[in-house]
Amino acid sequence: MNIEAIYEEAGALLKGHFLLSSGNHSGFYLQSAKVLENPKTCEKLSKALADMIRAANIEASLVCAPALGGVIAGYELARALGARSIFAERENGVMTLRRGFAVAKGQRVIVCEDIITTGGSAMETADLIEAHGGVVAAFAALANRGFCRREGGINADASCKLDANVPLFALADFAFPVYAPDRCPLCAAHGKPIKPGSRPTSSAPQSEDR
Repeated sequence: MNIEAIYEEAGALLKGHFLLSSGNHSGFYLQSAKVLENPKTCEKLSKALADMIRAANIEASLVCAPALGGVIAGYELARALGARSIFAERENGVMTLRRGFAVAKGQRVIVCEDIITTGGSAMETADLIEAHGGVVAAFAALANRGFCRREGGINADASCKLDANVPLFALADFAFPVYAPDRCPLCAAHGKPIKPGSRPTSSAPQSEDR
């Protein structure tokens, strides 16, 4: 399965000059919401991700996703695995379980995102699961932005925030160059970068640079 081609077909692999939530710049931007808006595509990708997890003999009865970007991906992965699906959301800036969601003591959980960048939101969710007595069996995502090590893929760099002892499963690596604002070669050619939207400071769907 050519994941990059699927993203390009969906208009989810943007090219230009972008401001990421970290403050860094990039010539590429992943907008997974454009892939997830097609239920058949989402189902196909989630089944492929579930197959990878099963092949590694990872067992889990619950999938938990950080809101907002991971909710659809997490739900579809849970459906493919025959697991329960919940999501974590921020309350006063802190990742929290609300809406009656619960984690049983010792329950094995997969933390799922649409995209893993440095893994900050996924790691906050993992800490929350463990605080409720659960065990994080794996991290999962449709795409890996190239900063964290995934099973069968690239190795992590220093910016990855995920627990190195917990495996990450993703369908593809998108290791695009990222530039500090004062060292960005795109600025001279393209001027001010645009911010397609990721965190709640924007009204656009969450996607890149988490």
